[in-house]
Amino acid sequence: MFRARHHNPHSARTHQPSVHAVENLRFIRETMERSASFTAVPGRGGILMGLTALGAAAVAAQQAGAHTWLVVWVLEAAVALLIGALAIIRKARTANLPILSGPSRKFALSLAPPLAAGALLTVVLFRAGMMGAIPGMWLLLYGAGVIAGGSFSVRVVPVMGVCFMTAGAAALFSPPGWGNYYLAAGFGGLHILFGAIIARSYGG
Repeated sequence: MFRARHHNPHSARTHQPSVHAVENLRFIRETMERSASFTAVPGRGGILMGLTALGAAAVAAQQAGAHTWLVVWVLEAAVALLIGALAIIRKARTANLPILSGPSRKFALSLAPPLAAGALLTVVLFRAGMMGAIPGMWLLLYGAGVIAGGSFSVRVVPVMGVCFMTAGAAALFSPPGWGNYYLAAGFGGLHILFGAIIARSYGG
């Protein structure tokens, strides 16, 4: 004889909600990750970057040729990037923040293109003998990158980017001999100023 199979609705109901619960938790986690701000912006690291920039400005001012002047600032850019990366990692670990979270990736991806464009334009301007335009271009593109990345970070970061862009615009319309002073004021002074604000208001 045909014997009907008994269906247990209770087991289906208990299995299905568990699947939905996992999916809902994943959605909530991803939404929170996307909406969170990148708070590992280094304050003390920014101050250190500013101090090295002031040192580079002093050394660059002593150079007789444009080539050696450029080498000094390129080395300073490499040192500053290293300091910034290490400071971000240290601050993120101290605060138990994920370094590769959504906001941090967006911050890095927003900052990287202007920096890459600045590197390429540096080569172009140097070959064209337009050294006077390099300081303003650096400050302008760095500020644009900071503003773009700052949209995923704390409020003071985009403000810092606006200040860098303002300094860059002023440098582009100032005498070429003032470029080193603008770099000292921008990469030195602004980094120290906003680094101190971030360190005081956002923990290190």
